[in-house]
Amino acid sequence: MKYSIIVPVFNRPDEVDELLESLSNQTQKDFEVIIVEDGSVRTCKDVCDKYADILVLHYYAKENSGPGQSRNYGAERAQGDYLIILDSDVVLPTGFIEAVELHMCNAPVCWGGPDAAHPSFTPVQKAISYSMTSFFTTGGIRGGKAKLDKFYPRSFNMGIRRDVYLQLGGFSKMRFGEDIDFSYRIVEAGYKPQLFPEAWVWHKRRTDFRKFFRQVYNSGIARINLEKRHPGTLKLVHLLPTAFTVGVIALVLIFVCGLMLSSFGSPTLKAQGTLLCQLSLLPLVLYSLIIFIDSSIKNKSLYVGLLSIPAAFVQLMGYGLGFIESWWKRCVLKQDEFTAFEKTFYK
Repeated sequence: MKYSIIVPVFNRPDEVDELLESLSNQTQKDFEVIIVEDGSVRTCKDVCDKYADILVLHYYAKENSGPGQSRNYGAERAQGDYLIILDSDVVLPTGFIEAVELHMCNAPVCWGGPDAAHPSFTPVQKAISYSMTSFFTTGGIRGGKAKLDKFYPRSFNMGIRRDVYLQLGGFSKMRFGEDIDFSYRIVEAGYKPQLFPEAWVWHKRRTDFRKFFRQVYNSGIARINLEKRHPGTLKLVHLLPTAFTVGVIALVLIFVCGLMLSSFGSPTLKAQGTLLCQLSLLPLVLYSLIIFIDSSIKNKSLYVGLLSIPAAFVQLMGYGLGFIESWWKRCVLKQDEFTAFEKTFYK
């Protein structure tokens, strides 16, 4: 067996059904699938039974311990020479394994691929997918090319040689950011992760902005924790969402001050207040216009382009606010990782 595909699952049987269907349609068949049920209330056992005669599939149920430990549980039981780590909310094009196989001549130790939005995704999912991959939001580091930072594989689409995975001890017990932590440890061990642009997946993302905010907020929290674990990994691109967040808050405060002056001041102050309102809104309007035009073109939809504006602000400000909270607790108050985020960071 060449590949072992490991998927941790928590209360997502419908997603697993779609993922397994896409795996059953792969043009390259030399793989096994390991589903690890991580303490779910709504299990996917019946779904897995449906594919038992189609795929080489192993289903394991265990107590909840988080996605990282569930991947480790699956890796310990894998038979493949290479492990492919996927999230349960991805769907694979038919040539995914074949695309991975094309790069095997380079003897990769670790690799990852990009993600994309499927045509069947909702407009909100497409907008969120845009905000997660666009150069104007994340610097494009998740969109298929490393632009503002080095490439580090993410757990939604990651591959690694099984012996190296076991040698490094797999994923840590971090609740969020555990995939980047693992990628950092791979690099620190002397290996260089490769980007396989053709080995992409459809990634469903969150279904509403509230859930999306919580996701990126936790990512912002994780960034400081990652810097504490791996000093020197905090880069300029990681600071941009925080700078954006502070900038937006400052512009809003300037707008409020201008509004007060234009409402209650003398004629001169009213004119100055109106000018302040206009100047404070200009950067936000220009940025929103860039997002709208770029997303509308890429998604071929004005509606998705419009939804991409709040998605971009949620992406950047959610991350920025999480970063600020984590910086305050970890760097100013000097709290340790668990004490600072006992309720929101660990299961």
